[in-house]
Amino acid sequence: METVVQQTAATVLSGTAPEVLGNIHAPGCAAAIWERRVRAATQGWLNRLPHDHLPALRTVVSADAARAAVQAACAQVGLPDGTDLGWLCADVQSLARRFASVMGTQGVALRLDVVRDDSCCKFQIDNVPARLLCTYRGAGTEYRTTHHEAAPERISRMNAGWVGLFRGAAWPGDLPCGLVHRSPPIAGRGETRLLLVIDTIERG
Repeated sequence: METVVQQTAATVLSGTAPEVLGNIHAPGCAAAIWERRVRAATQGWLNRLPHDHLPALRTVVSADAARAAVQAACAQVGLPDGTDLGWLCADVQSLARRFASVMGTQGVALRLDVVRDDSCCKFQIDNVPARLLCTYRGAGTEYRTTHHEAAPERISRMNAGWVGLFRGAAWPGDLPCGLVHRSPPIAGRGETRLLLVIDTIERG
């Protein structure tokens, strides 16, 4: 009997300019990754913060209101104003605006997750049209194609500060997504991650 292999969208397009994220609409593209560098002093500040001083946030806002939402979350954990905090708040808003522009929406579902365990460590395709991920601190998101399930050497990992836009299971049209991703396992290592997640708003 002939085996039929289903075609999937599994291409990863990367670049060093933010415009690369718009390539998520390219035929066959499963993820677009902006390989950027965070200023060393700011990355050091993020890495040194005690875990209970990292901002956690879950909210639905307009992209233009993202900065104020992050500022409020930072104030709740007692982070003082400064250059590095200002960069973080402005960066989240910039990414929210870029995501909204690429996805053709005004509002976004915004999360900042402080991760200290193995939550979300199983490879998956999110049940959303697309999801933006940026790890501000700690090990970055890992990904691989669905064809390489038994090949751990085929797992790729984003660096801290990189921005990934991943197609989800609800992406309209084209081929089904053939790329899965996960948060890397960190339990027992004493690590803390700060992860930004941006989704479109679910319509009821």
